Amino acid sequence: MAPKKPTPSPAAAPPSANRSQHTSASAAPSKPSASHSKTQTPQTTPSSTTSTSTTAPKLAQQINALTNTKTATALSKSAPRSVQEAQQILAEMWNSYVDKTAQRVKLLDTFMGFLVLVGVLQFVYCVIVGNYPFNAFLAGFSATVGQFVLTASLRMQTNPENEKEFRGTSDER
Repeated sequence: MAPKKPTPSPAAAPPSANRSQHTSASAAPSKPSASHSKTQTPQTTPSSTTSTSTTAPKLAQQINALTNTKTATALSKSAPRSVQEAQQILAEMWNSYVDKTAQRVKLLDTFMGFLVLVGVLQFVYCVIVGNYPFNAFLAGFSATVGQFVLTASLRMQTNPENEKEFRGTSDER
């Protein structure tokens, strides 16, 4: 009876041998040696390749056709309705704002919109060009934000709907 050969431990095996035992997503698979390449390479015939390659696109086309039909049907039923509803809601809000809001409040809203635009432009300029004099950007942006907050406070005080909360203040602030 022949003595058994000791099997090498994984630690004693060369690094290329360990790769096949411990695979991970980041480790590259090892290439098979020349002696094993003939046994591991599958033999394909041109007829099997063409039948698979023609079946897959046909199947994909059928799936896409069914999906697109269902999606188009669902969109044609729901999209125009929801878009029309959204437009109707926005139109009603705008008409209500124009009809019921006082002229002073509209003026303050316009100024607040201008302040938002200035703040956005300052920020975009800082991102694109750079903020070399950072103190200048910080001062300009914080002044814009501060002016917006003070204008919002003035808007709340001068709004006729909030008369009960601000009885002691005059309209000529």
